[in-house]
Amino acid sequence: MGRKSKTKGKVGEREVAELLRRHGYQARRGQQFAGGTDSPDVVHDMPGMHVEVKRAEQFNLYAALDQANADKKPKEHAIIFHRKNGKPWVVVMDAEAFLRDVAPLPNND
Repeated sequence: MGRKSKTKGKVGEREVAELLRRHGYQARRGQQFAGGTDSPDVVHDMPGMHVEVKRAEQFNLYAALDQANADKKPKEHAIIFHRKNGKPWVVVMDAEAFLRDVAPLPNND
């Protein structure tokens, strides 16, 4: 990965951390403090979520999901924050996990 790509990735991680903070979560860039390459992109207090950040014009959705799923802990959901230049951040996650755990139907008992 070239220097320009690494810089863009770091900036993206900081942007996502700031986005999460604006919405009330505690968040910071992972490698900024932990230092290792196995550190998460963003350290946060969203329970059960592993955050992968992709700040790129070319986005390989399934490669990003594979990476996030490989990096996450058991029982965490892999979520990907992605943004192209001039576009808003979007979140991608597995549809089954979203429907089952994030937005389940209300129990109508």
